[in-house]
Amino acid sequence: MRILHLSDTHLSRLPGPDGEGVDTRDSLRRILDDCGELPGLDAVVVTGDIADDGSREAYEDVRKAVLTFAGDRGIPALLTTGNHDERAAFTAVLGSGHLDADGRDRPEQRLDDAVGERAAVTTVAGYRIVTLDSLVPGKGYGLISAAQLAWLRQILASPAPHGTILAFHHPPVVVPGVAVQDALGLRNGDQLAAAIGGSDVRLILCGHFHLQLFGMLAGVPVWVTPGVVTRIDLTATPGTERAVKGASATLIDLGGPHSPIFHTLHARDPQAGRTAYEIDASELSSVIAELGL
Repeated sequence: MRILHLSDTHLSRLPGPDGEGVDTRDSLRRILDDCGELPGLDAVVVTGDIADDGSREAYEDVRKAVLTFAGDRGIPALLTTGNHDERAAFTAVLGSGHLDADGRDRPEQRLDDAVGERAAVTTVAGYRIVTLDSLVPGKGYGLISAAQLAWLRQILASPAPHGTILAFHHPPVVVPGVAVQDALGLRNGDQLAAAIGGSDVRLILCGHFHLQLFGMLAGVPVWVTPGVVTRIDLTATPGTERAVKGASATLIDLGGPHSPIFHTLHARDPQAGRTAYEIDASELSSVIAELGL
């Protein structure tokens, strides 16, 4: 089983450079072009912040780019919501987010939820991939609702042939001492851990932090892929934040004696490594106050 894991494309309604001078459509094009020769892919998974502004135009352009890549390979594309996404526009363009190689919204199961949370199931090469919706409108942190956790327990009650993969936006693991991650990550990771404990969940895929990060939750590996739009550089002064340009993704191999294996990919971009933005301690504290609890 081989997955191309993308996250945080952050497209907006209008093409061209964003406020940090990053052309998000070009970043997505570059990483997909440079992944064009990867052999044996079984699925593309995109873990949220598809749009930066929640616009329908952004979802349509991501759909076109990702489905062209996936469709050419005859594989599904599975997309989730992030904190920048807007559920109504996401649903209008992407449905449940589980699109087959022909671009049809065809999950095996989906959550029937009154508030429109996007959660669904697709089995690929014997692995059950479950996408969850950790979006809290207007906030930067994430929660997986009680309704989703109850639904997930029902799904996990019957094991999949090769196990289950969870994909959602907000990581349940953080780098110690990084306040912005602690404030804006998944707020109820303990409840998720209780829901998956003893189950066949083999891997959790997330985005949101715009950097590569590995940790464990209830004995399950958690992988955070760096962003397509930018990458956060933790060598910045503690308490501040610096993002650098250059699109990234992850190639994930499952099965075999060394599974799971993660390989971070970086697009060939003349802007790669150049500063996109810097936030000082005061600004970062304001961000946490506004978008955190």
